[in-house]
Amino acid sequence: MRQDYTHITLILDRTGSMESIRDDTISGFNAFLKKQKAEPGTATLTLAQFDTQDPYEVIHRFKPIEEIPELDRETYVPRASTPLLDALGRGINDLEKSLSELKEEDRPSKVVVVVVTDGQENSSLEFRKDQIEKMVKEKTEKASWQFVFLSADLAAIGDAKVVGIHADAVLLFEKSSKGSKGAWSSLSERTSDYRSSRKKKIGFVQDDRKHPDDPEKKET
Repeated sequence: MRQDYTHITLILDRTGSMESIRDDTISGFNAFLKKQKAEPGTATLTLAQFDTQDPYEVIHRFKPIEEIPELDRETYVPRASTPLLDALGRGINDLEKSLSELKEEDRPSKVVVVVVTDGQENSSLEFRKDQIEKMVKEKTEKASWQFVFLSADLAAIGDAKVVGIHADAVLLFEKSSKGSKGAWSSLSERTSDYRSSRKKKIGFVQDDRKHPDDPEKKET
């Protein structure tokens, strides 16, 4: 494995309810992209968007991060409903296949899977929660994948924990311009901490937890 190499798979909700933070999601992703491009070391990125019209549409697969273009209103168009489990299940399988096609010495030493959504699962047909829980557990424990979950919906935060995503890596954000910007900024900072080995895993700190209802927010 290459110690200076990180792969990031970002699974982005583009369901209809994201319309109210469409521009904020675009700018948040673009700010994340800019910061990660500036980080030392090698990184590749897979970007997939999901909705019921296409539960896992790959926009970029394993592309060098410096070659990833910014999102805009033409490449990010909210529509339809939320097959969250199908998106995550397909994302894990797709990533596993892509990694298996690399020689051992060419594989990234760090693998990050990020889900950004504003709502709860409501339309998956292919995967169940227990299946996703098993897949997440296996990749977390055996392959040290980092699963990260950002959501504007408290119920979805509960679902993320049910399928095995560690509470430290789950962040609730306010569905607003300020909330979205803060969440993307926190994601970028924690990703950078992990890529640089300043931290051994991705975990949000209390300063990241701006939403008053975040279940991991501590009283001060």
